[in-house]
Amino acid sequence: MDTHSYLPVQPGVGMEENFLSLDDILLSHERLPIRADIAFPRLGFLEKSSDTQDIAEGTKMELPLWLSKGLYERKRRVLSVELPKVYREGWRTVFNADPNVVDLHKMGPYYYSLGSQMLHFDSPENPDIAQTLLQTFIGRFRRTMDSSQNAYNEDMSALVERLDSLEKGLFRSGQSGLNSFQSWEKGQATQLTASSLVLNYRKRKITDIQS
Repeated sequence: MDTHSYLPVQPGVGMEENFLSLDDILLSHERLPIRADIAFPRLGFLEKSSDTQDIAEGTKMELPLWLSKGLYERKRRVLSVELPKVYREGWRTVFNADPNVVDLHKMGPYYYSLGSQMLHFDSPENPDIAQTLLQTFIGRFRRTMDSSQNAYNEDMSALVERLDSLEKGLFRSGQSGLNSFQSWEKGQATQLTASSLVLNYRKRKITDIQS
């Protein structure tokens, strides 16, 4: 298989997912703590710790993000979504004090994306969550990009392990830019190579001739 035949689809930014993105598909399966505000007949199988046929009103359980969003209604209280602990006031205080000390991968690994998705659900804490997400990203951005630019001859694996998925993408972009710049300095950037489209076209032509 041609390694250039698949181009990764970037995840969505903000409250809407890109369902062609593998990252967003994985994000949609992140589990959220919820409380059933009505009874759910014949859905007891969703609660693995219970052997009843129905989900009773008031039951607390965890559901994936995609199902929580599908069942949630603002006008008719079907379920209440609780904040995961990393978005609660205690952790927001830590992030606001010094976001660089936090291991976001351990907390997530989709801290920013899941936090943006939490804004779908009505909560008086939504403005504070949005502000913390923004300030955390700003506070960690410079260190992430500086590290990617200094990673040419250094082992940055310990730092990368602590990054959220979005930050890892930025880190890789920074490294790619650094490598391209290094190639340009060495005079290697002017070398012309055939594009993958041309190579694939030639392969198809050869196959047609042989058949």
